[in-house]
Amino acid sequence: MTSSPTRAFLTVIPEANPEAVHGLASAMRLQILRLLRQEGPLNVNQIGARLNLPQSTVAANVAVLEQSGLIETEMVKATKGQQKVCHVRFDDIVIRLDGPQLERRQDLVEVAMPLGLYTSCDVSAPCGLCSNRGVIGLLDVPDFFLDPARVEAMLLWFSRGFVEYKFPNNAKLLNASVTSLEFSLEMSSEVPGTSLNWPSDITLWVNGTKIGTWTSPADYGDKRGALTPRWWKLEGSQYGKLTSWVVTPHGTFLDGVRLSDITLTDLKLPEHHSIRLRVGIEDTARHPGGLNIFGRQFGNHEQDIVMRLRLA
Repeated sequence: MTSSPTRAFLTVIPEANPEAVHGLASAMRLQILRLLRQEGPLNVNQIGARLNLPQSTVAANVAVLEQSGLIETEMVKATKGQQKVCHVRFDDIVIRLDGPQLERRQDLVEVAMPLGLYTSCDVSAPCGLCSNRGVIGLLDVPDFFLDPARVEAMLLWFSRGFVEYKFPNNAKLLNASVTSLEFSLEMSSEVPGTSLNWPSDITLWVNGTKIGTWTSPADYGDKRGALTPRWWKLEGSQYGKLTSWVVTPHGTFLDGVRLSDITLTDLKLPEHHSIRLRVGIEDTARHPGGLNIFGRQFGNHEQDIVMRLRLA
């Protein structure tokens, strides 16, 4: 069995990632995933020989696994021509049946995403995760952002990098037009200790498109957050600012103030089954002051990351 210093962990929210569910919905494809996990990278012919399957059958199922993002492939030189080598991407895959929470009216879909259910990340220390009961894993060790216990996170922080979430595109499921897309989340800067004068440029991307940057003024620690647990040290980040990012046909607005010229058309929502939200600090940020994101049991606001789709 191949080994690595960290385990790659995937959380699948069915509504947001139907491609992954389809990739897993086959005993044969599960056999291929398990084989690659046990033996490491193999080409199509090797997989067929191990599982006693025709090359054409393996190739068809490998194509589905690649499209669903469960494996990666690369073309390498062979004795004659080239061969496709397959690599499994994840050690553990969990399908969540308890989230995100969905509320729906005729003209509004609201989805509350638990803070720890990000689908990808790349963060730098200082960094960490907390539940409402204690620290998750070890502080300042980025690898612990892949720990399965992250699903309990109520506070996360890092100095550089990003976390990305996949929300279900309910407008596509309902065959409805979107008139506005909103994300609401409580955030602050991040500094060892705390500071009321610590600006940080925090950027949001939707479906790979940068919608804008907000400069958080501080890492707020002047008083305990209304929901922050008593065990959390007073010299740490206590709460943030509840921000509202709204993309409309006319531009993007932050707390009602125009932020950028990015419109709903730029996000190409009808083309995607999911809506990907990335939150992070750009390498080129003028004020790279880190990032805290607060969940429903930390900070001042009893909510996780909320997406609202307003429908025509």
